[in-house]
Amino acid sequence: MVVVVLENKAQREVLGNRAAPYFNALAARSAVLTRYGGVAHPSLPNYLALVSGSTHGIKSDCTACVLDAENLADTLEGANLTWKAYAEGLPWPGFTGARAGRYVKRHVPFLYFRDIVRSPSRRRRVVPLRQLSRDLAAGELPSFSLVVPDACHDMHDCPVAVGDRWLRRVLRPLMRSLTDGVVFVVTDEPPFSSPPRAPVPAIAAGPLVKPGSRFTVRSSHFALLRTIEDGWGLRRLVRSREAVQITGIWK
Repeated sequence: MVVVVLENKAQREVLGNRAAPYFNALAARSAVLTRYGGVAHPSLPNYLALVSGSTHGIKSDCTACVLDAENLADTLEGANLTWKAYAEGLPWPGFTGARAGRYVKRHVPFLYFRDIVRSPSRRRRVVPLRQLSRDLAAGELPSFSLVVPDACHDMHDCPVAVGDRWLRRVLRPLMRSLTDGVVFVVTDEPPFSSPPRAPVPAIAAGPLVKPGSRFTVRSSHFALLRTIEDGWGLRRLVRSREAVQITGIWK
């Protein structure tokens, strides 16, 4: 499973927008999660929800906060599965600084959990994005991958068209090499002026997905986490236990 997270866009800003031809072409031959939304403002609580089932009371984009909580990396490793976070602009594997150029820590939630940050070997599972192409070429893609664009390519600081070109460049080789699995492309939250749960661009693509399908139930990062957990039989974390599972889009 691969999850790519974009930033701060309402569904109508990307889905159906001519400035995003790749995203819309991918959506047309994949599945659209029509009522997928975030869970909070600003960004960080959404990313934490995606990998741990809770915002843990975080209400800001703090960079020094550390959490003592179970997360998806823990449950994956407990099931002998592998994981990585591929972050664009990350200076080196395991870097824990708040920012570097257009890279920002707040978009890499694994770096907020004490049991990961204190472990050099686990911290090195957070790698620069360039490692993704190397892992693909070597056939070493982990069980779960979180792909994080920089603050321009995620559509936060730059136009939709710029982010769409980035998606095309990164996802085309991934989609060609993926013989079994799914790629989710979601947005962390809608624009700050909208309620957090307002629909955002969200699609599921890949060999396991039924082309042209729709998931029309209201859902969020908790639902995506539950779907990931149920796919591998992992223990459900906090609010993923009560979330809907994403269904009806699978072959």
